[in-house]
Amino acid sequence: MSVPAARAEAISGAELAMQYQAYRRREARGLIGLLPVGAIRPLYRRALRESGQRPDRDDPMRLLVSYCERILPLPPFEMWLEDRGRFPAQHWDALEGSAEVPSPASPATFDVRTFARDSVEWRACLRGFRDRDVWRGFIAFEDAESGDAVYRTALIFRESEASELRDRFRSFESGTLEAFLRSALP
Repeated sequence: MSVPAARAEAISGAELAMQYQAYRRREARGLIGLLPVGAIRPLYRRALRESGQRPDRDDPMRLLVSYCERILPLPPFEMWLEDRGRFPAQHWDALEGSAEVPSPASPATFDVRTFARDSVEWRACLRGFRDRDVWRGFIAFEDAESGDAVYRTALIFRESEASELRDRFRSFESGTLEAFLRSALP
């Protein structure tokens, strides 16, 4: 197993599933954005007919996006996960300008590293989000055995691109991660 794939496995399955669903929605919206205006109504009518649902007045795009997710030949989760592990920068760069950008209320886990401190194995999780024109991030520390997020740093990263957050985090040595953990401890 490659190192990037191992890193992806360290991110929780629930979060990876959410990232996969966000990827599917982005691709479906991308298809809709490529269509000529005259092709959207017939596609929406087809989505309504095949779903058997009534039009959603609050969010008519939801049904159309869902329909486009089904008709697009998108990779299954396992294939997407493998691709994400092999080409992480492209997956994070795809978030730029997307409606699915992680937010302060719902940051995404960009990378995970493990290290030991006092015979306890810790996971350092880089979590980040888009804040206007920059990406911000912090490190959340989890007990590697239980997976509980116990402590976190303040916002210590500020980069112009999502991939730069990850690169900066990966440049830290184990001693640096341990120092951040100490600073986050009560």
